[in-house]
Amino acid sequence: MKKNLLILSLLVAWVVPEVAVAQMNFEGLDLNKKKKKKKKEDPKKDETKKDEGAGGDTTVPLPAEGLDLTKTGKDDKKDEKKPAGTAATITFDTVDVAGKTADRQKLDAAANEFRNEAYEQAALQSYDIMTDPKYAGLGTEAQYLLAKSLYRMGLYHSALSQFSQVLAKGPQTKFFKSSLEWLFFISRKTVNEAVVLDELAKYSNFDFPDKFKNEFRYLLARYYFVRGHALDEADQKGEANKSFDEVKRLVLMIPKGDPFWPRAKYLEGLAYFREDKAQTALDSMKEVVRATRVDPKAPVTPEVRANKQLRELSLMQLARTHYGANQPGYANFYFRQIERGGPQWLEALFESSWASYRLGKYEQALGNLVTLASPFFKDEYFPEALVLKAVVYYENCRYTEALTMVQDFERIYGPVQDELQTLVDKNMAAAEYYNVLADVQKKNKDSGGKLRGTDQILERILNLALTDKDLKKTSDSIGELEAEIDGFSSKGDAFKFSNLVKALIEQMKAEREKLIEKAGVLAKGKLETELGALKDLHGKVIRIRIETTDKEKTYLEQQLASNGTNRDQLKKIKVKWGVPDTALMWMYSGEYWRDELGTYEYTLTKGCTDRSGAITDDNAGAGGQ
Repeated sequence: MKKNLLILSLLVAWVVPEVAVAQMNFEGLDLNKKKKKKKKEDPKKDETKKDEGAGGDTTVPLPAEGLDLTKTGKDDKKDEKKPAGTAATITFDTVDVAGKTADRQKLDAAANEFRNEAYEQAALQSYDIMTDPKYAGLGTEAQYLLAKSLYRMGLYHSALSQFSQVLAKGPQTKFFKSSLEWLFFISRKTVNEAVVLDELAKYSNFDFPDKFKNEFRYLLARYYFVRGHALDEADQKGEANKSFDEVKRLVLMIPKGDPFWPRAKYLEGLAYFREDKAQTALDSMKEVVRATRVDPKAPVTPEVRANKQLRELSLMQLARTHYGANQPGYANFYFRQIERGGPQWLEALFESSWASYRLGKYEQALGNLVTLASPFFKDEYFPEALVLKAVVYYENCRYTEALTMVQDFERIYGPVQDELQTLVDKNMAAAEYYNVLADVQKKNKDSGGKLRGTDQILERILNLALTDKDLKKTSDSIGELEAEIDGFSSKGDAFKFSNLVKALIEQMKAEREKLIEKAGVLAKGKLETELGALKDLHGKVIRIRIETTDKEKTYLEQQLASNGTNRDQLKKIKVKWGVPDTALMWMYSGEYWRDELGTYEYTLTKGCTDRSGAITDDNAGAGGQ
């Protein structure tokens, strides 16, 4: 009997503590008791690693008050040793009577879909949580996960909209800094980084992670540069000066050797050029040229390609600065550094023609213009080329050829000027100007580039308008937005017919309208500027016609007065043939070969100009290098 009592007492001693533990755990789950309040979570606590350095799966851990049943520890080990009869108690403990465990589990499920690269499902589940008032406490986190999912799907404008909404909730949210970082990733993916600049500029007073600080300073400097240029156009010089001062301040904060330093230095050079500080501008541009030297054997990466383009832009600015300082020899030196066939090559050829003209190198000037007139570049817009040809022929008493150039200008660009005048006089809403250009672009695409009549003239106007880089980038952004909207059709049915996609399309349509309005303003301004430039060129052409006709009249009167004994005023020019050892000479016979472009020299066999007084490279002026 004693033995039985002893066994019974041992059993009681072993069972009672376990029951007590179970009761304590159960009471910890009763969230309905008013006197027990859940501790407020620290928003800075439990921040997990960020994805791609800009916020990854920042899943907030479960609360510590008995809700995390996946945790392993001493208590778990005890539970494993429990008799089978206690299993029901453990199962019962997982029920969340307040419904909060289910909320967190739903968001965790969306996060798991993201980690498994099922981005469509992650986006849909995140959107459901974000838009359901029942899950208001998890709304910001769900929207952040939605934005990341959209980015992973390549829907960059949609992602930008969601990250912007997260940022608008303020820096007190857990995902503010990481959302800022994601904006940098988006700026590298979109064709026009300006769509991100406005958003970044709103948060310029906030501290950025060290790895993004210099990129942010460059982007902010670019923002102020564009803003300053717009203020200059609006004739608000005081405010424009402040913006350009901010550009120079931000550039000084970027250390030399940083990947963004050359780009920022280029903006600084343009800011000094605007202030007519030629030498300081030259020094900045030369620094950029030195910093962007590219090893010919290096693999062509996006960074190498960007540096190459930046280097050529700097060389062009160096050439223009020297040309403006009446140093055409040095200008030509820099023009010749532009890579043949590159984005700046045709512009360099044209501007080099003016420098060669001022040097008295008429053959070289006319040879460059032969390249621009080739069928390879029939869609390019260089109306001033015909004016330069007329001037060169006039200078050499080749009056017939000069008048031919005048007639060509009026035949080609007269209708363009008339159509421009008609467009500007309509005084349409800004967006309508862009729609006109977009229609021409569509017609050109549908016709395979074979437009006729008025449409061909409008195409010239389109090419003219798109020489404005800001307009072209804005137009590219509109195209990118439209492609993103069209891209929804290739997604799964559950995604493309969802409320999420409907909301995204509405947001992108609104953004598209804003961009079209901006593009329209830029297009109208560009068309008005080019109309003024064409009128100015037309005025010069008329003066050339008058001067040429007057010279011809004088010559004929001299011939009549001398009974035809007056000597011809045209003198034969002695031609010297010669090419470098690295080249071969071929006589031009009306055919254009791609490998010959840019090497033509038009030989003037007759002329009246005394070539002995021509400017040479030796007396072109001091300066440069």
